[in-house]
Amino acid sequence: MQEYIIIFFVFLNLIILYFYKRKKIKNLILNFIFKSKIKSVELSDVHKIFLPNKNVLKFRFPTEEVVIKSFVTDKSFKIAGQTTDYEAWILSCFAKFSKNIFEFGTCSGKTTALFALNSSQDSKIYTITLKPDDINDISFNASDTKVAIRNAINESIYNQFIFNNMSIENKINLIFEDSTKFDESKLTNFIDLIFIDGGHNYSCVKNDSEKAFRMIKNGGYIFWHDYVVIKKSCKDVVKYIQEISEYKKIFHIKNTSLCYYKKID
Repeated sequence: MQEYIIIFFVFLNLIILYFYKRKKIKNLILNFIFKSKIKSVELSDVHKIFLPNKNVLKFRFPTEEVVIKSFVTDKSFKIAGQTTDYEAWILSCFAKFSKNIFEFGTCSGKTTALFALNSSQDSKIYTITLKPDDINDISFNASDTKVAIRNAINESIYNQFIFNNMSIENKINLIFEDSTKFDESKLTNFIDLIFIDGGHNYSCVKNDSEKAFRMIKNGGYIFWHDYVVIKKSCKDVVKYIQEISEYKKIFHIKNTSLCYYKKID
């Protein structure tokens, strides 16, 4: 009888553990099944500015180079498609030494504003998005997931942006256009920093990335958002990045959904 009681309580504890940790357990299982093909690296491997202050190595304090201007938005605002605060900080740090920045997917303009706030006064930020009325004219492929289509619509509802009426608005060139029709030829080998976070369907990710590879200058960085192998809405982002990693040196930054490429001729 005692053995049955022990077995019962062990089983009960497992059920309770699963109930409270089910999301983490599910992610562990899915991550094991769907292993990433992209090598994950520490942030300090991405750029030297993220190395700890050499005067206080014991505590790995940051240097002044990674102190940024930032803001948070109230969760009740329900702003679509945001980066995490950690990801936003990383991108803001790169903006500090990038003169020309291009963003695929403006959404609410949060990242756009952070780029403008943290870049030099003579920097230029280009950001491309759809007008809310134009989303109906976009043709999606049969292979595009319903989630990717829904997200594309939800993130194209804005005709006003966080950076409107800010002092940094004059640094921002807002482009209302379908990125698949955008002519990037005038920006070839010109951009220092590119952030790809537009449509998450395969054809759009491919289009934006191929244009980014032509636009990025030597020594410049391209970042992709939403590299999450277990998330359905990110399926095509993951698929494309893993395909091009066969011939491009692309890395994933640990504890983020960011992947990056540095152009070195």
